[in-house]
Amino acid sequence: MFPTRILLGQARLTLFTRAGCGLCDTAKHTVVQLQKRRPFEYVEKDIMDAANKSWKDVYEFDVPVLHAQAVKDGLPKEAELSDARKLFHRWTEQEVEQLVNEAEN
Repeated sequence: MFPTRILLGQARLTLFTRAGCGLCDTAKHTVVQLQKRRPFEYVEKDIMDAANKSWKDVYEFDVPVLHAQAVKDGLPKEAELSDARKLFHRWTEQEVEQLVNEAEN
């Protein structure tokens, strides 16, 4: 997993993924490419990990899924289903950047 960088008022992107998922690998690459030129917090959650069962219940057949949320004063601490902007399955770097812009504004 990549280190996270936290700035006040920035976006947190959470990638819901699982091992052996080719679409997930492509999605991760796209997010990482954007992060090289624009700061945001990046977190991965393997939905098959027992600690992430609640996310598996939601996204078992939909990974990869990318959540974008605004982070202010370090909150929220974790991805939340209700207020996140989302991308499903396939996306471009431009779509991820637009998602980050929306989360930050």
